[in-house]
Amino acid sequence: MIRCAILLLVVVTPFSLAQDEWVEMFNGKDLLGWHVNENQDSIYVEDGCLVTHGKRAHVFYVGKTGHAEFKNFHLKAKVKTLPKANSGIYFHTKFQHEGWPETGYEAQVNNTQGDPKKTGGLYNVQDNFEAPVKDNEWFDYEVIVKGKNIVIKINGKTISDYTEPDDLDRPTRQLSSGTIALQAHDPGSKVYYKDLKIKTISDD
Repeated sequence: MIRCAILLLVVVTPFSLAQDEWVEMFNGKDLLGWHVNENQDSIYVEDGCLVTHGKRAHVFYVGKTGHAEFKNFHLKAKVKTLPKANSGIYFHTKFQHEGWPETGYEAQVNNTQGDPKKTGGLYNVQDNFEAPVKDNEWFDYEVIVKGKNIVIKINGKTISDYTEPDDLDRPTRQLSSGTIALQAHDPGSKVYYKDLKIKTISDD
């Protein structure tokens, strides 16, 4: 009896989760774990994908707790743009009821829309002016933030590698911590997202 009791204790003891464990952000069925601000019809689920399409709106990741927040992280997603589509992936941002997010950075998603700033650029900080991928094709999007460094990769290729200056005086557009948000830019822009996942990483 003593031997059995010891075995049971070992089986049910909680396992300590590693810091670099991937967390699935989107279940492919609904917007559980996400919060849309204005124009809620602009963010929806279609064929297992999170779609941004319609009047300006942003969908913020809130996770299971309702208050997801990240400092150093590695984000991965699969993205597909339709022709003339514009969107963006915000990070270190926070929920606001309307308007373009006023905090954090934006990783650009745009291959053929009129804005010359294309996919993989760090919007208005380290812009990219040549689309690295085509419309109507799925591509891998990665954002890695570690300390003062931001790296954006498209299909494994580094498009942006930016280190924030220590003396930067841009209070609402500086690295701190916050959540992730996806952008519905305008009614002419339709972008698909799937396989969204994130993990926290250390400064080391």
